[in-house]
Amino acid sequence: MDLTKMKNPQFLKDLNTDELEVLAAEIRQFLIEKLSITGGHLGANLGVVELTLALHKQFDSPKDKLIFDVGHQSYIHKMLTGRTDQFDTLRKYKGLCGFPKMNESEHDVWETGHSSTSLSAAMGMAIARDMKNEKHAVVPIIGDGALTGGMALEALNHIGHEKKNLTVILNDNEMSIAGNVGALHNALGRMRSAGKYNRVKDELELLLKRIPAVGGKIAQTAERVKDSMKYFMVPGMLFEEFGFTYFGPVDGHDFKDLEENIAYAKKTEGPVLVHVITQKGKGYMPAESDKKDKWHGVGPYKIDSGEKIKPANAAPAWSQVVSDTLEAIAEKDNRLAVITPAMILGSKLDKFQERYPERLFDVGIAEQHATTLSAGLATQGMKPFLAIYSTFLQRAYDQLVHDVCRQNLNVAFGIDRAGLVGADGETHQGVFDIAFLRHLPNIVVMMPKDENECQHMVNTAIKYDNGPIAVRFPRGNGLGVTMDQGLSTIPIGSWEVLKNGTDAVILTFGTTIEMSVAASTALAKQGINVEVINARFIKPLDEDILHERMKNNIPILTVEEAVLKGGFGSSILEFAEEHNYHPTIKRIGIPDRYIEHGDVDQLLEEIDLTKEQIMIEINALLNGSNEKQKRA
Repeated sequence: MDLTKMKNPQFLKDLNTDELEVLAAEIRQFLIEKLSITGGHLGANLGVVELTLALHKQFDSPKDKLIFDVGHQSYIHKMLTGRTDQFDTLRKYKGLCGFPKMNESEHDVWETGHSSTSLSAAMGMAIARDMKNEKHAVVPIIGDGALTGGMALEALNHIGHEKKNLTVILNDNEMSIAGNVGALHNALGRMRSAGKYNRVKDELELLLKRIPAVGGKIAQTAERVKDSMKYFMVPGMLFEEFGFTYFGPVDGHDFKDLEENIAYAKKTEGPVLVHVITQKGKGYMPAESDKKDKWHGVGPYKIDSGEKIKPANAAPAWSQVVSDTLEAIAEKDNRLAVITPAMILGSKLDKFQERYPERLFDVGIAEQHATTLSAGLATQGMKPFLAIYSTFLQRAYDQLVHDVCRQNLNVAFGIDRAGLVGADGETHQGVFDIAFLRHLPNIVVMMPKDENECQHMVNTAIKYDNGPIAVRFPRGNGLGVTMDQGLSTIPIGSWEVLKNGTDAVILTFGTTIEMSVAASTALAKQGINVEVINARFIKPLDEDILHERMKNNIPILTVEEAVLKGGFGSSILEFAEEHNYHPTIKRIGIPDRYIEHGDVDQLLEEIDLTKEQIMIEINALLNGSNEKQKRA
């Protein structure tokens, strides 16, 4: 069929199993072809084709609320709800978002890009439904990996206590972004192999009650027999102990099995959990056979071979530089332990894991636990390095404040994906960490200008024994600079003059250094000499440099790929106020709004964070400074 004609999922109710299977195959082929060009979350979506079709056939979206946890598996949902013709723009600037988005469709009832939020949101929607005396289903779809998040377990506990009508779909593919870890994962594994429990429990009770002569006596014990069967057939009975009625395991690629169990669940009062087994990457051999889950989120690729299309002679990824440096340090420093919240592959730690399996700890999707675990390690003289994305570190804020910084513990943070990340959009832009780290006592925050400085900063972080310290680094590949053979340390709080100048000074760091140097070079051709300083330590500041420039009343422009509110530029204003300096200061960076998805260069252009804007701001600063001097 013409997939672009799918405008409302109601048409699915008229399709039989054979027709659904044909449609599933067409959707898979469409996704494989489109994502080979745009990139995106391929493996997760190929695994939920039948499940999404079955859910939309059994429920009535948007009246019934389908809530996708994380949301990277919502592509089929988007197709069924009228957005197939927009897939050429997937994750592109002003194009189709890679996650659920309320302004795209009334069928997107919850926006998310982070894991483990769906159950709490669903409980809120169920409570609101009941308070308003409405009648509709609330259906969160959550992966087995997301259940390792503490928030999901908190929600399970509350849902089971309140006994609200709510149908949880557990999409169990044994993976999150990489293979799952932990006791919960192991318990689900036992459930997968235990066989269906609910398919037989009611039949067993009915059979016992029908036995002649002794039926009455057995009937009295039938309920106890049925309960004992739970423990025999589903080891642990985790979800039933939480207060859920458990259905499964269900074959997530069998329409008959899916529809029977979902229909059964719809008739059951109280909270229900349908345990669905799916295969990530289903229908595309390179993704099906991927054991390391490199097909979770992909860039463009060749369909026939699955070969990823990469730019020629690309510099090493920033995260690879960090991982390689940790590996080199581990050879000599037995204190080092690396912690990651389910991001071994994302943080390029697979080589480190192979070499030092006993020194890498993947805690699953549990950022709060990862942070306090690191703090515990530090109390015992170890040197923990927590590799974590900027946007995920947001989830561990209290642990940063209460457990790490307050106790001034020697925890090193490798803050990956710092700055704009592009295609993943507003839920993943790593632009807030400076603002929520900078005001915390005891912490050191730094960001390198290139991958060579990055390796020395990682070494500095491990060698630093005076409290918490963080190294920020961006997504993507480095600049391709020559790497020093040995590792050194950088004096804490020291900045670096990259370009001399006397008319004005640009204070910047990380990804905005290149555009700042380019602007200074262009301004020099106009007779304007602008100093560019690599303010590589965001905290503490290089006070010697600041005192010298501010005493001389040199106009200052701060440039940062991070939020302006409470950011690096704010710290320069604070320094001037604290020391009673009055230079002309201008800040440019991320404005006070969320930045959506798109190519990073396009996003920078949109928010006026460019070489050209830096030149405009410098000219305005100089004119303003001249006017101030005239008035004086």
